[in-house]
Amino acid sequence: MTAYSKYFERIRVRPDTKAEARPNAPVCQWDGCSEPGTHRAPVGRLREGEYFRFCFDHVREYNRGFNYFSGLADSDIARFQKEALTGHRPTWKMGTSSGAKSSPDFAQQRSGRAGYHNRMRDPFNLFGTNEQQAARPRRARPLEAKALETLGLDANATSEAIKARYKELVKRHHPDANGGDRGSEERFREVLQAYRMLKQAGLC
Repeated sequence: MTAYSKYFERIRVRPDTKAEARPNAPVCQWDGCSEPGTHRAPVGRLREGEYFRFCFDHVREYNRGFNYFSGLADSDIARFQKEALTGHRPTWKMGTSSGAKSSPDFAQQRSGRAGYHNRMRDPFNLFGTNEQQAARPRRARPLEAKALETLGLDANATSEAIKARYKELVKRHHPDANGGDRGSEERFREVLQAYRMLKQAGLC
């Protein structure tokens, strides 16, 4: 590239905004200042979108002492910060609507306790009454059946039975109670994993 290349002619130099803004800018709103107000500064809380016009020196001084929460109590500031997490939009808790109250929770749906008949209207009682549905034995899924088998329980085990069996096996196979026996330690790990799986399925 030569010193007088054609590319130099296309380079755009940013204009001096200070020099251009001086004749057209309003006067600085700082008391006793006659410089051009080339910089905007927010007016304050509850007047969003409104700005003062200051010169460079006075906008720096104004921003140094500006506090959006000036005059607010600590509780109001904390509430504002909490609402800011959702963009100051209203939120609702899960399950507060009438439809959510009647619907089974996610753990029951995932475990199969809440069958399809509980999530649909049954005007002709095709699936039986609620008492009949409650009395109907529940079939354990493969992973649940394996976890129950690990604990030495059958598919009809109640939540209390699962917890009691879990506590018993943990005490029996805990490494502190077996002097570092590898086999017992492996069994202890299997019991923990089985109980965690049953808990996630909503069975205990």
